[in-house]
Amino acid sequence: MSMQRVFRSHVTEAKWRPRICAFFSGNGVGIQGVAAVELALLGPMAILMLVVTFDLGMGIYRNMQVQNAAQAGAQYAIAHGFGSQISNVVTSATSFSAIAASPAPSKFCGCPSSAGVTVATCSSICTSGMVAGTYVSVSSQGTYRTILPYPLIRNSFPLAAQSTVRIQ
Repeated sequence: MSMQRVFRSHVTEAKWRPRICAFFSGNGVGIQGVAAVELALLGPMAILMLVVTFDLGMGIYRNMQVQNAAQAGAQYAIAHGFGSQISNVVTSATSFSAIAASPAPSKFCGCPSSAGVTVATCSSICTSGMVAGTYVSVSSQGTYRTILPYPLIRNSFPLAAQSTVRIQ
């Protein structure tokens, strides 16, 4: 190798080495644009994650509102007995306007069991020795629609809740 070629490679290396070291040390030329590039690459993903998190949270909140509406109807039945107003209480229990009392509230007689309430004739004697009680079942339904259309996920989710209480 000729001396001129070795000298030229050392000169070139000596010319770029301070710039590379300054770049990686964080206090030199070229570092000013790195934050802008990172923001341009990661900013849209961060915003999308924020929107998806907000959308998931709203879906969970709407589900809680549907459950609360069914429970409000059941509480009304405990306080006032079975009546036509239960459906109105369900639909006006929360700020979620898409809630419906569907299927309609129903009144039935039954016996409590480990699996829930077993339907029985009124005034009959249950296996526990108690008289069959009167129950009210209140259901509520609503539909949550996502903010954005997501791939591989449907855009609307049916939400449903049911609450059963003994009134006598």
